[in-house]
Amino acid sequence: MSRVVLTQIALLVLSALALIAALWLGPTPLANPFAADEATHTIVWDIRFPRALTAWLVGAALGLTGAALQGLLRNPLADSGVLGLSGFAALGAVIAFAFGFAAFAPALALVLALLAAIIVTGLGWAARGPASLALIGVGLSSFAGGLIALALNLAPNPGALADLVNWTLGSVEGRSLEHVALVGAFLIVGACFIFAAARGLQALTLGEEAAAAIGANLSRTRTLIILGAAACTGGAVAVAGVIGFVGVAAPHLVRGLIGHDPARLLAPSALMGATLLVCADVAVRLLPTDTELKLGVAAALIGGPVFALIAGRLASRGGDA
Repeated sequence: MSRVVLTQIALLVLSALALIAALWLGPTPLANPFAADEATHTIVWDIRFPRALTAWLVGAALGLTGAALQGLLRNPLADSGVLGLSGFAALGAVIAFAFGFAAFAPALALVLALLAAIIVTGLGWAARGPASLALIGVGLSSFAGGLIALALNLAPNPGALADLVNWTLGSVEGRSLEHVALVGAFLIVGACFIFAAARGLQALTLGEEAAAAIGANLSRTRTLIILGAAACTGGAVAVAGVIGFVGVAAPHLVRGLIGHDPARLLAPSALMGATLLVCADVAVRLLPTDTELKLGVAAALIGGPVFALIAGRLASRGGDA
């Protein structure tokens, strides 16, 4: 049995154990999470199960997106923020919160993430090499940041900004099966796009010119990856808010186990991202604090050092990916 298959089986087991732990552990201790009494059923299946499954799907979406974009850009520091997808998704939610129609925040986050993907894809047809795509993304991220600041300055509903702050910190608290269905649907769509581009990602490891020489359709690969990343990112941000670093950390953690083939990294990175986020959510529920630590904060505390470690290794190797 190959190392890739063994790694995937191990990650499946770990993610299943993390989900079971998420049902068992929490601020209300349970002797048996599968007991038949009504109180236990409500806590486990109405509160903890949708929350844990939402965290699993959001983590999988972010991990898969990070692996795909790192393969496309050939940069282990890439994630959805690099191409401006997260920035535009956040902009959609900011507009909704700031102007008094918070119920539409998830929908606007999805729409603007897809808009960013369309812009990147359109400009990317003329882009030559991953550096051009990254520069396009940096420009879009900066533009989204400026629009967010403008929306906050013009907001006629400043009282809603407290909700916006909570959302930007990232959380899966209080999520329901409707949220599970939403992020799951966009994860499936995004995964279909991304896995359809897997062979193109493998070809890109040879370099742009060599990949084109062996018949790889680079424009198609870019388009599929960007649209898939937009679907995954938009769904994740719409449901859980802004959660960073998972897309960077998950591929890096599995790369040492199965190598640098970007196509082989896709599924394991999704499983690692799912496991990381479920474990982080269990941790924030168990912390003895007066108010629950936001999941995005916990993810940053875990992912930040990993990001710094990757950047340090790149610097020590002269910046090579």
